[in-house]
Amino acid sequence: MENANGTQGSHDGTPEASITNPSAAVSKPVPRATVNPALLPLGSQLEQLRPILATNTTLLRVLDLAAQLRLPDWYLAGGAVSQTIWNFMSGHAPEAGIRDYDLVYYDASDLSWEAEDAVIKRAQRAFEAAGVAAEVEIRNQARVHLWYGAKFGVECAPHGSVEAAIDSWISTSAMIGVRPARRDGHACGADDGWDVYAPRGLSDFFNLVVRPNPVLGKREQYMSKVVRWQQHWDNLVIEPWPSS
Repeated sequence: MENANGTQGSHDGTPEASITNPSAAVSKPVPRATVNPALLPLGSQLEQLRPILATNTTLLRVLDLAAQLRLPDWYLAGGAVSQTIWNFMSGHAPEAGIRDYDLVYYDASDLSWEAEDAVIKRAQRAFEAAGVAAEVEIRNQARVHLWYGAKFGVECAPHGSVEAAIDSWISTSAMIGVRPARRDGHACGADDGWDVYAPRGLSDFFNLVVRPNPVLGKREQYMSKVVRWQQHWDNLVIEPWPSS
């Protein structure tokens, strides 16, 4: 597997792509790209990614507050990230169609619901105190296997890392995570460099291509998401669920 920086990656703590000199954050929408970043080399795509995501001020605020929570092995991941890119590429408002923000972390030291619930409540208090109105969903990816089968009817093996969990998500359009870069073992703020985990690269995000990831889950789950996404982004290119 390759990370977004083109280097070989794994699920055992391999560093992700790091943007060490990010562009200054912007708080208002920017014009639609005149050159599709998908046509650029990967390094240039990473440089484009930061200011595109920075058009979504809620995303930046969630990132900054999440860093202060000091959760283990965490990312802001999934739809809020990819959909911010879709909005930019489509000329939509930065937060249009975004239902929630997925904050995922990995802590195998305590797999009890009580431990996860304590993290969720602590995070919710922090977001509420900061005036974040958007819904932020917090999940410990180390314990997904304990409830996934009952909810979706497909058994899920334990994930070995937060990256492994992201790799299993139902669509490649959700397989992206960002977080402030780490220095001396500590996360920086959202205004500093970012770590980016994108195991399938970035081109599909800029091209608005949605592909199924059938390693876990069912066709019905994928199609349910596709139908909702197309209501907000009718220019998506949808790849079908494999027939076998």
